[in-house]
Amino acid sequence: MFDKLLGANSRILHFAWCAAVAVTLAGCGGDGGTAAASNGTTISGTPATQVSAGTAYSFTPATTDPSGNPLTFSIQNLPGWATFNAHSGNLSGTPGAGNVGNNANIVISVTDGTSSASQSGSGANAMLTWNIPTQNTDGTPLTDLAGFHIYYGTSATNLDQSVKIANPALTSYVVGNLAPGTWYFSINDYTTTGTESSVSNIASTTIP
Repeated sequence: MFDKLLGANSRILHFAWCAAVAVTLAGCGGDGGTAAASNGTTISGTPATQVSAGTAYSFTPATTDPSGNPLTFSIQNLPGWATFNAHSGNLSGTPGAGNVGNNANIVISVTDGTSSASQSGSGANAMLTWNIPTQNTDGTPLTDLAGFHIYYGTSATNLDQSVKIANPALTSYVVGNLAPGTWYFSINDYTTTGTESSVSNIASTTIP
């Protein structure tokens, strides 16, 4: 399913921060700011980088898009205690005492399907591109494609990180905040009923 694995150019905008979840939380720095695409689409905001256990957390980035096209959001490294709204970009939830710890390198992305620039937090980026599937495995037309899952990690046999892309028209995605080393990637698609395809072949890239 993968077509290419490229360097750090993107059609998707990234707004990144580090957050911690603890009774008191320490931020990672470098928060806030605005990411802008060449077509004028922007995403911005300054999310809180700490929240106390038992306290509700909510952040929704601000966006502008001169084209007026529908925007779709996705997230990397979603904390286990939180939920994410792919239509608004809202990240919210209430951590409990058992969630004390750090949740680093959270990245919210937005696309209008034609964005041509990217911004991410610390670390390198890898851009994945693929072809949109048009048939089911039995040869019948695929008419209810809902989106894609990207799985990735530093071991080809343990892709322990993932991102959900709720946009069936997208053909590329930038995975950000990659530390130096070799990273492995695979992708599958899912339908409106939740049926998932098998995963693609594994692609890899080395971050110097």
